[in-house]
Amino acid sequence: MSKRKNGIIVAIDGPAGVGKSTVGRMVAERLNYGFLSTGKMYRALAWKALQAGLDLADEDALMNLAGKLKWGFTRGSGPELLVSIDGRTLIGEITTESVGKATSALARLGSVRAFMCDMQRGAGIEGGFVMEGRDIGTNVFPDAELKIYLDASPEARAGRRLRQLSEQGLRAEYAQILEFIVKRDAQDSQRKNNPLKKAEDGVYLDSTNITRAQAVEEILKLCRGAIEKAGQ
Repeated sequence: MSKRKNGIIVAIDGPAGVGKSTVGRMVAERLNYGFLSTGKMYRALAWKALQAGLDLADEDALMNLAGKLKWGFTRGSGPELLVSIDGRTLIGEITTESVGKATSALARLGSVRAFMCDMQRGAGIEGGFVMEGRDIGTNVFPDAELKIYLDASPEARAGRRLRQLSEQGLRAEYAQILEFIVKRDAQDSQRKNNPLKKAEDGVYLDSTNITRAQAVEEILKLCRGAIEKAGQ
């Protein structure tokens, strides 16, 4: 594998609610790398599909829509790339429950995943990038210099999500959150197209009993080794 122009690629995969975005963003900031949460791309398409009133099971219609959109990725004040569609940067619009459910439906479709994969590769191919998702190390960048599978027990993830919502002044039931996480894990790991799993040469990191800051430090140690090995 040839040396990348801007540094290594750090691929972070893992289940829903494990903190991949927060951890990945913190790692990228420490490395002065770019960062992309690929789930936001799927959410952006889901939002647009809902706006257009499309049937989320109509793969041809979804691909026709995706191909016509003007996709944009711009880096803000921090490391993260912001996703825009037709000149509109999407932030709060794509965080709603309805968009989340729609995202789960269209993310199972093979052609949608292939479309997203091409864009994700284009964004990070020159390196100097941390990218998180469900299939980054197994499908998008199987040649990534460092692949992390970040995990935590469903109970720990449900507890973290409950605390997060509480801090935002929102009420939620632990049992409902846990049920959603278990269901989403099954969907992600059992789907036909690019299921969630650890890359064979990936590093498994269980964050059940450690803080996010500790997870970041563990990943940074691995990054330093991978950067040295790659001669970056």
